[in-house]
Amino acid sequence: MRKIYNKGLQIVVNSIIVLVIAVSYLLFLLPERTITISKGEDDAIYYGDKDLKRVSLMFNVYENKEVVYSILEVLKSKGVKATFFMGGCFADDNKELLVKIANDGHELANHGYFHKDHKKLSIEENKKEIFNTEQVIKSLTGVKTNLFAPPSGSFSKSTLIASKELGYKVIMWSKDTIDWRDSDQKLIFNRATKNLENGDLVLMHPKEHTLLALPKIIDFYIESGFSVVTVSENIGGV
Repeated sequence: MRKIYNKGLQIVVNSIIVLVIAVSYLLFLLPERTITISKGEDDAIYYGDKDLKRVSLMFNVYENKEVVYSILEVLKSKGVKATFFMGGCFADDNKELLVKIANDGHELANHGYFHKDHKKLSIEENKKEIFNTEQVIKSLTGVKTNLFAPPSGSFSKSTLIASKELGYKVIMWSKDTIDWRDSDQKLIFNRATKNLENGDLVLMHPKEHTLLALPKIIDFYIESGFSVVTVSENIGGV
């Protein structure tokens, strides 16, 4: 009986050893990710350089091209630069607008193709949304984008990994005008200017009320001693 028991135990032990070896071998064969994201590393960026008196206007664009043209005129009249995060499906139909944004010296950036919830997307799905938009913008203007603003500010670790693998920084904001919801231009002005700090990134959209508030917002920044610059210039080495 003891011999049978010992033999059975040995079979179980041998089986476990074989299983461990097999699993280890499979793990060794699996492609290793060269990109990893740790807490606090390669996180989304919420503000620029805190040591410099600079502020950035960020426009997330999926609509209202005529308003965008008017925004460009305001920016030109004030002598300042902004960053336009373009939705791919919108950009695809508005080549002349994108070319004007670039020719006016503003920054073109990436806002995904179909305004999806990137928090719910896999790494590959995130990459597809970002890369497809990049290709559209590049084909229309020759500009290679490297900043990505997740639609609705929704992102996950998968978004961060996908963005880094494509050479992008994920951009959020420090001030949100919430102009997509509220149409009071005074409210938009207050949200864009209250407690202004070095490195602020101010989120906007091409809305009529935002356009009306924009000249006063820019004047406030300049009178407060701030330079109005693109996001890339603002974040610098952040």
